[in-house]
Amino acid sequence: PVKINCVVMAGVNDDEVVDMARFGRDRGVVMRFIEFMPLDADGRWKSADVVSQSEILERIGAVFPLEPVPGRDHEPAERFAYLDRDGVRRVGGGGHVGVIASVTRPFCESCDRVRLSTEGGMRNCLFALGETDLRGPLRAGATDDELVQLMTGNVSEKWAGHAIGQLQFIRPRKSMSQIGG
Repeated sequence: PVKINCVVMAGVNDDEVVDMARFGRDRGVVMRFIEFMPLDADGRWKSADVVSQSEILERIGAVFPLEPVPGRDHEPAERFAYLDRDGVRRVGGGGHVGVIASVTRPFCESCDRVRLSTEGGMRNCLFALGETDLRGPLRAGATDDELVQLMTGNVSEKWAGHAIGQLQFIRPRKSMSQIGG
């Protein structure tokens, strides 16, 4: 099914969460709501702008009853099934909604995502402070084995968690659009 991501921000579009869920439910599209993360280009992110997973689910659940879908695997979105009036799960693309709660419910320990920036830098996390250059070695004629070694080294340096909201959190210099998110 088609998936549409929607970053939810307090005071900007949080009043449209139910409308967006209805859109996905009615059209067979999986809506994935993403908590606003400190990866904005202008650097004005504040925790007060974050609409939490629990608030998103509370708003949707007040109109469309939901139940958790077990088996997240490595998917960044935690999924919740829509229930029909008789309490039976809907099927098909419009049968569930997802929430990516990287701020209030980090899932770093199960994340297997990496990013390739527009400049050819491999990042093992959206919040990584550094990148492994793949463009330079590729242009210099690196072998597949050499590239695999570089990528494996990058992934092995993955953090245990990004620490948003904690004193040790360091905001990445690049915004989401520069990272490839």
